[in-house]
Amino acid sequence: MRYEICLESADGVAAAAEAGADRVELCAALLEGGITPSIGMVEQAVALAAGRIKIHVIIRPRGGDFVYGPAEAAAMLRDIEAVKAAGVDGVVIGALTPDAEIDTELCARLVEAARPLSVTFHRAFDVTRDPEAAFEDVVGLGVDRLLTSGAAPSALEGADLIARLVAKAAGRIIILPAAGINERTAARVLEQTGAQELHFTASEDRPSSSRFTRPGIYMGGALYPPETVRSVTTTARVQSIIAAVG
Repeated sequence: MRYEICLESADGVAAAAEAGADRVELCAALLEGGITPSIGMVEQAVALAAGRIKIHVIIRPRGGDFVYGPAEAAAMLRDIEAVKAAGVDGVVIGALTPDAEIDTELCARLVEAARPLSVTFHRAFDVTRDPEAAFEDVVGLGVDRLLTSGAAPSALEGADLIARLVAKAAGRIIILPAAGINERTAARVLEQTGAQELHFTASEDRPSSSRFTRPGIYMGGALYPPETVRSVTTTARVQSIIAAVG
């Protein structure tokens, strides 16, 4: 069994490694589903990993949909070049057409740019028009794994589709269940899908170290996430979810 921890802090890399995880997906802005982190954050994550855990970086220029124009495509290719130079082990990519199908032309360019690194296709898959047809397009790209909730809000709710994808994969690609995986659901997702890897956040809220806060001021959008609390990946939480698998 392999465990991938999704996180947005270089400090979380050390916590995931200490807990026995196999790799991390390094992101920024997880509230938006994850976008490409700064190159400084990537370099720090690689340094803290120190060969103990693999570092995969999401290549996603913004939140919102997965339909990208030429300038965004160019930025993604440049980001792949930069994170490769920083010494990461893999990248996480994905792009769709306006008709909610896999953008095989752009994705093929991203995969080619990323090799020989490991490549994961991210959860853009979960919002395709026809996931089972899209699956064959993803396989055809030659990526190593597919991150998916089974086109559902959580992996447990999408377990039936994930199980079908595991069967259809037949060794061609690794299916990596994601979304809503915690101490209560991890073992059930594995049992119902037959997957051999899991992806989860394993974070806890911690109060800010700031000794002064001004009430009513928020830097985020309409959801107003408070600046007085941080979501932090912890060794204890990673170990707790892994232990729940048994």
